Amino acid sequence: MYRTNTCGELRISDVGKNVKLAGWVQRSRKMGGMTFVDLRDRYGITQLAFNEELDADIFAKANKLGREYCIQAIGTVSERQSKNKNIPTGDIEIIVSELSVLSESLTPPFTIEDNTDGGDDIRMKYRYLDLRRPAVRANLELRHRMTILIRNFLDSKDFIEVETPILIGSTPEGARDFIVPSRMNPGQFYALPQSPQTLKQLLMVSGFDRYFQIAKCFRDEDLRADRQPEFTQIDCEMSFVDQDDVINLFEDMARHLFKEVRGVDLPEKLQQMTWHDAMRLYGSDKPDIRFGMEFVELMDTLKGTGSFPVFNDAAYIGGICVHGCANYTRKQLDQLTDFVKRPQVGAKGLVYVKYNEDGSVKSSIDKFYAPEVWNSLKEVMGAKDGDLVLILSGDNANKTRVQLCSLRLEMGDRLGLRDKDKFECLWIVDFPLFEWSDEEQRLMATHHPFTMPNPDDIPLLDEHPERVRAMAYDFVCNGIEVGGGSLRIHDCNLQEKMFNILGFTPERAMAQFGFLINAFKYGAPPHAGLAFGLDRFVSIMAGLDSIRDCIAFPKNNSGRDVMLDAPSAVDVKQLDELQIKVDLGQ
Repeated sequence: MYRTNTCGELRISDVGKNVKLAGWVQRSRKMGGMTFVDLRDRYGITQLAFNEELDADIFAKANKLGREYCIQAIGTVSERQSKNKNIPTGDIEIIVSELSVLSESLTPPFTIEDNTDGGDDIRMKYRYLDLRRPAVRANLELRHRMTILIRNFLDSKDFIEVETPILIGSTPEGARDFIVPSRMNPGQFYALPQSPQTLKQLLMVSGFDRYFQIAKCFRDEDLRADRQPEFTQIDCEMSFVDQDDVINLFEDMARHLFKEVRGVDLPEKLQQMTWHDAMRLYGSDKPDIRFGMEFVELMDTLKGTGSFPVFNDAAYIGGICVHGCANYTRKQLDQLTDFVKRPQVGAKGLVYVKYNEDGSVKSSIDKFYAPEVWNSLKEVMGAKDGDLVLILSGDNANKTRVQLCSLRLEMGDRLGLRDKDKFECLWIVDFPLFEWSDEEQRLMATHHPFTMPNPDDIPLLDEHPERVRAMAYDFVCNGIEVGGGSLRIHDCNLQEKMFNILGFTPERAMAQFGFLINAFKYGAPPHAGLAFGLDRFVSIMAGLDSIRDCIAFPKNNSGRDVMLDAPSAVDVKQLDELQIKVDLGQ
């Protein structure tokens, strides 16, 4: 037995007990004839005490211990003279009588502390050391706890967990697939699933009624803080349900998770907002409603009411009112102008109007408008003396709204309005069924080709498909899309029409989705589903800015695993077996 106790469980009531502990050396402190070692394991830290007068040999051995040595200590629990109220074991220490070095350690490349001196790259290279840090480990413990709560909740609602294949056929509609060559079928390839979408629909045809899976998914996309090439979904599907059934059940699951994990009570009924209203008021289909600053359209107020050519030529003018910020300096306003001009935002400029406390008005475009226009603007914006109005315009309404969204979020950050311990959740509904792709020069499915059109809009499919709403819904928390889903098409004729609008020939549709089309000929039930992003959900609960710290072994922004040095070149023999030749165009 390496240990009788963990490093986090001994208390003052255990004084006098003989114990064995094992773990890693967090730090050592030498104080005259005494040496103190903090021993760490997953459960906590316990102080070991070595007294030169009691045992000079073991004292000398303790003085040779380095950081992150893996050791075993045997001794007696004793009350500490100088107690540490910052740790649960701070009332006791172990007077060590036997010490064994189980494994020596090189000097770690960064400190194994919550506030480490290691940057992202070095910590990812030595991720196995980074995972020893309590702050990182706590994120994975939270992830574990959430998956247990999710499984138990869904089990209580009669869901069956079913594993679906990782090696499937490629479905180019959507994000890029990762493809895997097949040695046994030369020249042919598997794909890694972007989601188990078609497979879970087949399970509904199979009569499973309620399915879920904590599913690994893969998308070959450009990365950012909240994306990884491989990610985990809480993937669910249900038969004989409508949109309200799905929303109500998974709203209950979210309510359960927030209560159990964070002690937060979500409202009994979450707000539902249409996609159109979300874009109109926030410029985003995942609005952060922890704070106000809703957009106000200003075309009637500012277009043609003055001589400012930018506004008079605009297709959209919108503004936000920032309460109490009329005292912003020219430097601060220049910083905001530089912010909206960044390539990531893409605006050409920013107009401000300061309604000062003394009732005066100051704007960057004063000379173009009469005073009564500023009075009208003040009323339309709901501004008061002391408030700052920020305005963007452009020749594309949705593009400008997205830019204004970036500015709104920046102001929310600057004013401390995006509190990570405050949670505001809502559903976004009535998405467009289709969106135009400039790259493909055709309509694409906003979600996927199997999304049910709103029954009221089906007559529009032939002449005005761009106006058709989807029976789709997204769960949004604090400006982050945590999950989404839709009702599925289960009628073969309607599915055929959908494929036709998306530009699929009957032959291509059968080649790509024939297995699903054929299955639907055998009594497919009405069905719907939803998938939560587990990584994102955990990161929100943990208050993280990136999903990387709730994934054990994440990739960097280039999609590389710097610890495993992957992806990497493979042996020529492997390529020969696969009958693949690499040509990099050199």
